[in-house]
Amino acid sequence: MNTTSRVLLTAILCVTAAACSKKVKEDPNTDATPTTSNPGSTTSSGIGNNAGPSMGSGLYGPGDLDTDACLRQRVVYFDLDQDALKPEFQNIVACHAKYLRDRPSARMTLEGNADERGSREYNLGLGERRGNAVSSSVQANGGDGSQITVVSYGEERPTCTDSNEDCWGRNRRVEIVYTAK
Repeated sequence: MNTTSRVLLTAILCVTAAACSKKVKEDPNTDATPTTSNPGSTTSSGIGNNAGPSMGSGLYGPGDLDTDACLRQRVVYFDLDQDALKPEFQNIVACHAKYLRDRPSARMTLEGNADERGSREYNLGLGERRGNAVSSSVQANGGDGSQITVVSYGEERPTCTDSNEDCWGRNRRVEIVYTAK
């Protein structure tokens, strides 16, 4: 394929992606009143009803970072030598992606970490891959990549200094830090 065709194909894909990502306005004739449900039940997004925006508007506000249960969870843990996001953290990442969608001025830093095993260089790379995995998941859930920065600390910032599996498991993480709300 020649260069002109590649550029044209790329431009078409970008325009298509941009067109698909536009928000749809709600019909004012539909009932937008939130319904109450049992605690622990899930909404259509798969997130528990206590994990949504605290205001009736359906949008996150700046105070929601401290009051919303799913936004208070800001650590994603990984298995040994893995950078794949575990299924149990998908809803948390989706919640943070929604916060970024609702707050275009918000910025987050994803701090990738590893346990003490492995070389310094390997752990720096692993921390970056873990941060990029969370970033990709946030973007796949509608978050804007320009709002996200990935930093790797490797093994340099442990939360636990013991040499056992429980401690190592707590050090294999990505911390979500909001730098602007």
